[in-house]
Amino acid sequence: MIHFLLSLLKDPLITLQDLLAQYNTFTYVILALIIFVETGLIVMPLLPGDSLLFAAGLLASSTGKLDIQWLIPLLIGAALLGDNVNYFVGKYFSGVIKSRERTLFFKREYITQTEAFYEKHGGKSVILARFVPIVRTIAPFVAGAGSMKYSKYIVFCIIGAVLWVTSLTLAGYFLGANEWVKHNFEKVVLSIVFLSVMPIIWHSVKAKFFK
Repeated sequence: MIHFLLSLLKDPLITLQDLLAQYNTFTYVILALIIFVETGLIVMPLLPGDSLLFAAGLLASSTGKLDIQWLIPLLIGAALLGDNVNYFVGKYFSGVIKSRERTLFFKREYITQTEAFYEKHGGKSVILARFVPIVRTIAPFVAGAGSMKYSKYIVFCIIGAVLWVTSLTLAGYFLGANEWVKHNFEKVVLSIVFLSVMPIIWHSVKAKFFK
């Protein structure tokens, strides 16, 4: 399992190709499970969701072994299921987290700061969090542990999941025919990661210099 996770982090495209060759259509289940784990388990924030979605779309286009019409709805469902599990786990432990200064790696101030961020930026913050690695894993947990109502959260959660999965998978699907993209997948992945963390960088710069 550790070897698989390291391979996935190092080269999601090659890893996904190997899964397709070995498991064929069962790869759908593995992909859905990875997306669920990244979004649903607070202890697994480092899984490469962005690049994995792009790679899945690319292979759907170039190999035909994955059907894009099945892939996108399945992964949207996996992302939503993960988010909801994370939200309700956070809600269940909210009393413990708020009553202590620190619980494991969570400080009480994280909840306060995130609640203030949600209050300031509204539902769009839930959508934007979906596109930021690590943050998309932590955000649902904090939303549940905080004071965001589920009726409000779930609407923006659905919008974010649909936009995230659809945009990245289709990007891989339509760019997969490009030879440069095929031979420079690592550069493409780095670009995706960079674009994904830009909102955090901008927010940090804005908070520091434009108060």
